[in-house]
Amino acid sequence: MVRTRRSELTGPRTSAVRSVELPEPGYGEVLLKVLVSGVCASEVADWTAGEPAVLGHEPVGEVVAVGPDVTAFAAGDLVTGRVDAAFADHATGDVRDLVPVPPGLDPAEAIGEPLGCVVEALRRTRLDTGDRVAVVGTGFMGLVLLQLLRHAGTRQVVAIDPRPDARELALVHGADAAVAPGEAAGTAHDDAFDVVVEASGTAPGLDLATTLVRPHGVLSIMGYHQEPRTVDLRTWNWKAIDVVNAHVRDRDRLRESVRRGLDLVAAGRIDVGALVTHRFALDQVDAAFEALVAKEPGFVKAAIAW
Repeated sequence: MVRTRRSELTGPRTSAVRSVELPEPGYGEVLLKVLVSGVCASEVADWTAGEPAVLGHEPVGEVVAVGPDVTAFAAGDLVTGRVDAAFADHATGDVRDLVPVPPGLDPAEAIGEPLGCVVEALRRTRLDTGDRVAVVGTGFMGLVLLQLLRHAGTRQVVAIDPRPDARELALVHGADAAVAPGEAAGTAHDDAFDVVVEASGTAPGLDLATTLVRPHGVLSIMGYHQEPRTVDLRTWNWKAIDVVNAHVRDRDRLRESVRRGLDLVAAGRIDVGALVTHRFALDQVDAAFEALVAKEPGFVKAAIAW
């Protein structure tokens, strides 16, 4: 058994750090010393509801112990991937979800799970050389996508976001132009986009993406929609567009996309670390979520860092 500190939800928007015991890693498992763990918007609803839970699923950590049959990793290895209950000093991960961090990368540069989600979304989105692309929503994942699109042979990439600071960052991270939703909404069919990636997770963002995509174009839904949506299926049908649900639930596909994303970071093609703008201690998980919800100017990504 390993005694460790762990942040646990004790009520709505309220967490507490507690001392708990974790069992030794079993077959196919490793025990990680967590070095940094990203704060994901997908857990805001859980944090708000406050049902007992341990949040965090975007860690980078050092392997401190391995299960009896594990040969892929050894103590001292730096790894990342999807690991639940990661707002803790230690967490137990399944080797099927983990990827080694390339040498030379700082842990904050190697937050793999959200990176893998963006890479997988782009891998599943049909993109041709010379395409004109719009990205609706330029939070963390939208900005990572812009970095990837910069190397994808696109003719033009336009970022769309209501926040002025987000638009400014979009220009830094690969967009050729950045506009507010109202400026983009009047796009005519002759000037429509070959590919539109919806990365906002909002109903207005999805509606705007529907408006912007050209007939026979591609609408890729990368945004995480946690509430029911009413979509304009008549327009989808009339435009004969391809609609891609760009999420990933297959652990093998996610692991491979994490690996590819880390290789791009190591090659200097994309910079994830620059997007981690706010860091908090383990006893500041609530403050990290508050920063994520507030999105004050300059905020992109929060992380719990040691």
